[in-house]
Amino acid sequence: MSQYRVLIDANDEKGLVHKVSNIFYNYDLNILSNSEFVDRESNKFFMRSVIEGDIDKSELVNALVEVLPAHSGIKVVTPKKKNIVLMVTKEIHALGDILVRHEAGELEANIVAVISNYDNLESFVSKFDIPYITISHKDLERQEHENKIIETLQGLGDIDFIVLAKYMRILTPRFVETFENKIMNIHHSFLPAFVGANPYKQAYDRGVKIIGATAHFVNNNLDEGPIIAQEIIHVNHAYSWKDMQRSGRDVEKIVLSRALKLALEDRIFSYANRTVIF
Repeated sequence: MSQYRVLIDANDEKGLVHKVSNIFYNYDLNILSNSEFVDRESNKFFMRSVIEGDIDKSELVNALVEVLPAHSGIKVVTPKKKNIVLMVTKEIHALGDILVRHEAGELEANIVAVISNYDNLESFVSKFDIPYITISHKDLERQEHENKIIETLQGLGDIDFIVLAKYMRILTPRFVETFENKIMNIHHSFLPAFVGANPYKQAYDRGVKIIGATAHFVNNNLDEGPIIAQEIIHVNHAYSWKDMQRSGRDVEKIVLSRALKLALEDRIFSYANRTVIF
């Protein structure tokens, strides 16, 4: 028997869980797990079900369309490894954590390549037998550099997610639109506080008592995309901003890997610049 993930977002109305469950029953599908949530303010219904059985996916989608409100989002996904590309600059901690977890079989992913504007991390990545592509930004206009990256990414085939594992360059609207809803970033701050460059210095100057990290999808507003995962640690007056930075790196890598795992397992619904996560 095959396993499927059924992802539904719809306008809420009475009896939706019953209607969907009834279809599963009628097609002799076993529900292995089920989660649902209703956002009362927007009247939105979200549901993630893991089912088991034998059915044509398009037939199941058509059956769900018949009972759900008009314009519902319906996906029936066969669990499999997703193709991802990691983009980095010079920092190793977030990249290294993902590569180690991937090597240990913790991530449902094929890492197609690592792309960087520097070659600093090439020898490290080569230990994992993953292609490392250097696309230097030196002597190139920003748009020309991005065009080279876009061309390279499109040449790598079907990519499900692009993970900015400390890629320290701002993406242009064209890049974001080309890979809409596929780009994930780790920001070294507990957003919405301290956006932009060097947030640890900003946090130090403000005298904060906690620091954190935020993984989010990328949109055209700097560090303001839908938030996937966050974490914090406590600091005190004895910390310099460099101490904060060193401590923050541990949080960054954990939060990014956690967010990536959620995405790979189809646990994230994104809407209205927010997320629902099961």
